[in-house]
Amino acid sequence: MTTTLTPSVSFTSAQAGNGGVTFARVLNSEWIKLTTLRSTVWSYATVVLISVGLAFLMSISLNAEYLQDMPAEAQTSMLVQAATFGTFFGQLVIAVLGVLVISGEYMTGMIKSTLTAVPRRLPALFAKAVVLFVSSFVVGLVSAVGSYAIAAPILASKGVEANITSPDVYLPLVASALYLACVSLFALGLGAIVRSSAGGIAAAVGLILILPLTFAIAGLQWMADAAPYLMMNAGMSSFGQSAFTGESPLETWQQIAVVLVWALVAFVAGAVLLKRRDA
Repeated sequence: MTTTLTPSVSFTSAQAGNGGVTFARVLNSEWIKLTTLRSTVWSYATVVLISVGLAFLMSISLNAEYLQDMPAEAQTSMLVQAATFGTFFGQLVIAVLGVLVISGEYMTGMIKSTLTAVPRRLPALFAKAVVLFVSSFVVGLVSAVGSYAIAAPILASKGVEANITSPDVYLPLVASALYLACVSLFALGLGAIVRSSAGGIAAAVGLILILPLTFAIAGLQWMADAAPYLMMNAGMSSFGQSAFTGESPLETWQQIAVVLVWALVAFVAGAVLLKRRDA
């Protein structure tokens, strides 16, 4: 009888001590998963290197006489464009990573362990979203600031002066980082919907890049009118990059809102399907 009761009491004590599954613990688990994957390190390193490298190339290629003939506002805009130019390519790397964060678990079967540990399911997806969003935002900000640090002295030697403390400079840099974070959330949602790495990556690249390109070359008026509301067009325009549209009719806050809507729609759809479907 003593032997029977002892494990029962010990289990209860341990259970009480552990406190069950909490969001903080799920968050910590997802942080460990993300940071221990080699693909995460290489993906984020690639984003930084692309951004800094393209900022350097764009800065040295700009003609000094052409820049000096510009008004001060246009010179600042040119510096911002150099610092954020790499975001166009970095978004594709972030999109791939966002899909792999969840589709990789379906491929390896680890998703069953995840959902067994977190039977309510949605906290696991929310934790993935928080970790991925914050990490992508930080990496995007490091990329943008690092690119500014490379581009600013080069352009200063050509007569372009713009301080990072100016709202015309730091707000676009922050917007570019926010856009990359939204892309990661959008891709995570697609990964949860498709549950396949190849399919999720194809869907992410198609909706982010191919769809705006199609709208740009189709030559139809309704597509031209709708183009500013596509995710990449709105996101790139929010920090001064034209993407596949000319001047956007939307204000900056509206462009950011459009990007957030795209990201949230994909994520919410992924959350609903994760809750309803079998692992």
